[in-house]
Amino acid sequence: MKTLYVSDLDGTLLGSDARVSEFTSAVINKLVENGLLFSYATARSLTTVKQVTQGLKASAPLIVHNGAFIIDNATEKVLRANYFDGSVQRLLDRLFAANVFPIVYALIDGRERFSYCLHLRTRGMKAFLDMRKGDERTKVADTPEELKRGNIFYITCIDEPEKLLPLYDEYREHYYCVYQKDIYTHEQWLEIMPKAATKANAMMQVKSMLGCERVIAFGDGKNDIELFKAADESYAVSNANDELKKIATGIIPSNADDGVAKWLKENAAPVKDRPHPARASLRPR
Repeated sequence: MKTLYVSDLDGTLLGSDARVSEFTSAVINKLVENGLLFSYATARSLTTVKQVTQGLKASAPLIVHNGAFIIDNATEKVLRANYFDGSVQRLLDRLFAANVFPIVYALIDGRERFSYCLHLRTRGMKAFLDMRKGDERTKVADTPEELKRGNIFYITCIDEPEKLLPLYDEYREHYYCVYQKDIYTHEQWLEIMPKAATKANAMMQVKSMLGCERVIAFGDGKNDIELFKAADESYAVSNANDELKKIATGIIPSNADDGVAKWLKENAAPVKDRPHPARASLRPR
């Protein structure tokens, strides 16, 4: 039976240093060489995905920006894209009125850019942007109105919970919204995307593209809940969010302990290559 394996990156496939370990790379690369269909589903862009997964092979199209794009890993061609409709202009006006000035991702003049107002960035935004110094996608806006340019596909708000939670409650039914703390900085984030731009939707599209009968997912965060619900089987790393653990098929070792790679080695490898015993120790649903 043809199976697609899809893993989140941060907190799941990546270690505590936000990189793929040598063990994980070696295991997955060998499995891919033997025919494993493996992909990532991440909130990251293709640019930062390439940085943190250097040396790791993915044989299936990649899901980036939480499902806003599906990208061919070899050619970097965009296979599917989800952009906001015209209502995003009103959404941004509402954010500005609430004194929230986000990082806005858009296709501008044919190039992917992320725009922000330098003089209006929060402490959390500064920490995030400092990690992306030198990124050629960066575009500093002089005024909030400039954040409305281009075909917008992703909005990231990093601010105080008392400002972001009411906005999450207001827009969660209209758009795909993720409200959670960043696992590295512990700052509060509110991510807003087009309704169709979800990891789950993108995963099912990739499954259809490849003609797979089953899909198995791995994750750690609240933004993986819909991914798990759509998958035939789902495995949460031991460091995962409690809500996610409740709906997982099983619990595997943490991201710091190469949990995804160990599960794949024991369960997805050809029978002749599997270690003994053949099954991992998992908590039942």
